[in-house]
Amino acid sequence: MTAKAGVTGAAPGGGRAPAIGPHYKWIALSNTTLGVLMATINQSIVLIALPDIFRGIGLNPLSPGNTSYLLWMFMGFLVVSAVLVVSFGRLGDMFGRVRMYNVGFAVFTAASVLLAATWMHGTAAALWLITWRIVQGIGGAFLFANSTAILTDAFPANQRGTALGMNSIAAIAGSFIGLLLGGLLGPVNWHYVFLVSVPFGVFGTVWAYFMLRDIGVRRRSRIDWWGNILFAAGLIAILVGITYGLLPYGGHPMGWTNPWVLTALFGGAAALVAFGFVETRVAEPLFRLSLFRIRAFAMGNVANLLMALGRGGMQFMLIIWLQGIWLPLHGYSFSRTPLWAGIYLVPLTIGFLVSAPASGVLSDRFGAKAFTVGGALLSALSFFFLIFIPVNFPYWVFALIVLLNGFASGVFTAPNRAEMMNAVPANQRGAAGGMIATFMNTAFVLSIGIFFTLMVAGLSRSLPSALSGGLTVQGVPAAAAHALSHLPPIGVLFAAFLGYNPMKQLLGPIVAHLPAAHAAYVTGRQFFPQLITDPFHDGLGVAFGFAIAVNILAAIASALTGRRASAGDPAQARAEPLGAELAAVAGEGSFEPSELVAPDSAGQAPQRGDPDLRDLPAPRRGGQRP
Repeated sequence: MTAKAGVTGAAPGGGRAPAIGPHYKWIALSNTTLGVLMATINQSIVLIALPDIFRGIGLNPLSPGNTSYLLWMFMGFLVVSAVLVVSFGRLGDMFGRVRMYNVGFAVFTAASVLLAATWMHGTAAALWLITWRIVQGIGGAFLFANSTAILTDAFPANQRGTALGMNSIAAIAGSFIGLLLGGLLGPVNWHYVFLVSVPFGVFGTVWAYFMLRDIGVRRRSRIDWWGNILFAAGLIAILVGITYGLLPYGGHPMGWTNPWVLTALFGGAAALVAFGFVETRVAEPLFRLSLFRIRAFAMGNVANLLMALGRGGMQFMLIIWLQGIWLPLHGYSFSRTPLWAGIYLVPLTIGFLVSAPASGVLSDRFGAKAFTVGGALLSALSFFFLIFIPVNFPYWVFALIVLLNGFASGVFTAPNRAEMMNAVPANQRGAAGGMIATFMNTAFVLSIGIFFTLMVAGLSRSLPSALSGGLTVQGVPAAAAHALSHLPPIGVLFAAFLGYNPMKQLLGPIVAHLPAAHAAYVTGRQFFPQLITDPFHDGLGVAFGFAIAVNILAAIASALTGRRASAGDPAQARAEPLGAELAAVAGEGSFEPSELVAPDSAGQAPQRGDPDLRDLPAPRRGGQRP
C-alpha cells in the first residue's frame, strides 16, 4: 500500500472500496464546500430580492391576505431543511453518505431550474415558488446532513478543524453572500435570483457523481419509521406555529394567542416528547440520544444552538435597519435599498472570512475551547455595541461593529464543529452531522420568531403614539391618524424589511386632501423612516439584549465541553479509525491495521483475522508504512 497507488480495503457494505489517492480529501473539501455554499446562498438570496419577486409576479406582499406568502417564501426552505436533515444524515450512515449527498445536489439543481422557469403571475406564481423552494430545502437537507460527515471521513483528525472550518465558512458566509447577490440580481430580473444556482448545481452534481467516494463506515440497519414520523410531525408543527405566530390575530399585534398556533406549538412539543421516549426503546433510533453522553458533543450542540439563536434573527434586524431607515434617510430611493443593504453588510462577511479559516487551523494545534468561548464572548460584545449606537449611525461605526460580529462568528464556528465531530464514533458521523445541522437550522427559524416577537414587543410601546402624532402634525385628520396608529407593528416591520414606504397605500384618498407639500413629504422617503426611528430603537434594545444573553450562555456551554483528547487517548483512537488511515495515505502519519475499521459493539477493535483486515499487509516495526 503506497500513497501513490492509493488505498484499497474492505468496503463498508461488502466488496472492495474504491482506491483513494492522497489528494482525495481536497476533492471532497472543494465539492462539499460548493454544495453547502450554494445551499446557504439560497437561504438568504430571497430575503433581499423579495420586493423584486413580488413586483415581478404582480402580488402586493403587504396586503393582509398575502402576508403568509411572504413568510413562506423564505421560511419554507428553512423549515424543511431543519426537519429533514437528521433523517437524511441517518440515511447517509445506512446507504452511503456520498450517495445521499449526490441525490441532494441533483434535487436542489432541478428545483432551481423550475424556480427560474416560473411563468405564472399572482397567487398561482407565489404557490409555485413556495412549493419549489420547499423542494430546494429537501435537496439542501441532503447536502447539509452529509457534507460534514464526508469531510470527517476524508480528513485526518489533526486537519479536521481546518477542513470543517473552510466548510463552515461556506455555510455561514453563503448566507451573507446571498444578501449581496439578491440585491444585485433582483433589480435586473428576479428570475436570475434562482437561475444563478443552476450552472453551479449542474457542475457540482456531475463532479460529485464521478469524483466522490464512499469511504465512511457503513452498516446495515432498519429505518426508524415511528421516530421519523414523530420527529417530523413535532418539528414541523412547532416551526409552522412560530411562522403563523408572527401574524396578527384578533386585535393582537401577533398571533401567539391564536388557538391554532397554540395547538401547533403544544402538539409539536408533545410529539417531540413522544419521539424522545420512542428513541430509547427502538434498536435503530433515528436520533442517537446516546451521543449526548459525550460531553463535547452535548455541550458543543448547546453552544451551537445558542449562537445560532443570536445570529439568525440578527440578519433580519440589520436588513430592516438599513432598508427601512438608514438608507432612505441618507438619500437612497426605496427601489435601490435592497442592493445597498447587501453592500453595506459586506463587513459582516469580511469579518467571518478572515477569522474562520484561521481559527480552524489554530484550533487543530491549540485546542478548540479558547476559540469557542472567546468567539461567543466577542459576539456578545458586538451586540452590546449595536444597542448603544444611534439608529441614524455614522457608517464607519456600524461597519466596525458588524465586522466584529462576523469575526466572532468565524472564531467560534470551525472549532465548535470540529470539536463535536472529533468526539463521535466514525460509524455515527452522518447521524451526528445531521443532528448538528438540525440544531443550527431549527435555531435559525426559532431566532427569527424570537427576534420579531421581541421587536414587536418593543415597538408596541411607542409606535402608536409616534404614528398618531407624526400623521396629525402633517395635517392628517385626528380620527384617521388614530386608526392608523393601531396598525399591527409586524406590518410596519415587513414594510421596512421590504424597503416599502406604506404611507401612500395606508392613507389612500386622504393624501389628495392634504396640502401638496405635506402630501409629498408624507409619501416621500424621509417621513416613514423618521417616524419609526425611535420605536425601532426601543425594539432593537430588547432583541439585541436577548442576543447578548444567549451568546454568554453559549460561552459557558463551550467552557463545559471537557478536556482536549490527547493523541494517545484510546477513546479518541476508537473514534477516529478513518482519520488515521487517510493520514497515513497522505504521508502525514502512521497507522495500525486495527484503526482501519470501526470497533465492534463491545468497543473492541477487530483482530487481524477479521475479514475486513485480511487484505492488509502487516505493519513494519516502528510504525512505518509498508
